[in-house]
Amino acid sequence: MCRWAAYIGQPIYLEEIISRPGHSLVEQSHCANQCHSTVNGDGFGIAWYGARPEPGLYRDMLPAWGDPNLKSLTAHVQSSLFLAHVRASTGTATSRNNCHPFAVGKWSFMHNGQFGGYDSYRRDAEMLIPEDFYPHRKGATDSEALFLVALGEGLEEDPKGAMERATARMEVLARARGIEPYVRLTCAFSDGKRLYAIRYASDDFAPTLYHRWSVSRGGRAVVSEPLETGEVGWEQVPQGTFSTFDGEDMKVEPFRPLKAQQKAA
Repeated sequence: MCRWAAYIGQPIYLEEIISRPGHSLVEQSHCANQCHSTVNGDGFGIAWYGARPEPGLYRDMLPAWGDPNLKSLTAHVQSSLFLAHVRASTGTATSRNNCHPFAVGKWSFMHNGQFGGYDSYRRDAEMLIPEDFYPHRKGATDSEALFLVALGEGLEEDPKGAMERATARMEVLARARGIEPYVRLTCAFSDGKRLYAIRYASDDFAPTLYHRWSVSRGGRAVVSEPLETGEVGWEQVPQGTFSTFDGEDMKVEPFRPLKAQQKAA
């Protein structure tokens, strides 16, 4: 499992989420509290939005706590919308291409969780990626595959529907050829204007996910774990939901991939 954090609101320095809080994302990279692996040292990455539509992207396979460039970058870069991730591999290699977030055009995406037994149906999952998006397949993770399948399912026009369809197609493969738990995921993605987040599992144990609006910052953090121990105001995102964050506004809808697929059929 991995840990991640995202932010949308008034511009802040990236370090205010990534490295400065008492339980920052960097702290979670070697001392996570709410996942099976306390250490998430198989790489890290940041995607942030600025004046251009496409996000800036910085990823490396070093542990987040050991990269001085990360500390310097987060202390000097400001953004009103960014995604950050520390990785604990579920089987694929520790390489830069397997580090989150992933980016295609204006879209960025990161994921925590797994599709059970992915190695046993990886080739079939690869076949779900449309030819137009396959050149963006740089790594070997189930996460990147899910992102590219969702782009092919119409992420641009229908973010929720595209992610339901993509998750359903991956879950069908997992149920047919994988192992339990078939799907456990939280993911965040953005088009540079809005932030989207999903918390979903095929059982009752979706990875943790919280959000909190900060009046002083004028923004919202969406995180795997609260950034300060004992800090009030953190709300858990319900399991089986799709959340849209647009400034201070938040919309929460049911996320039901298999039901959506059955209805479409």
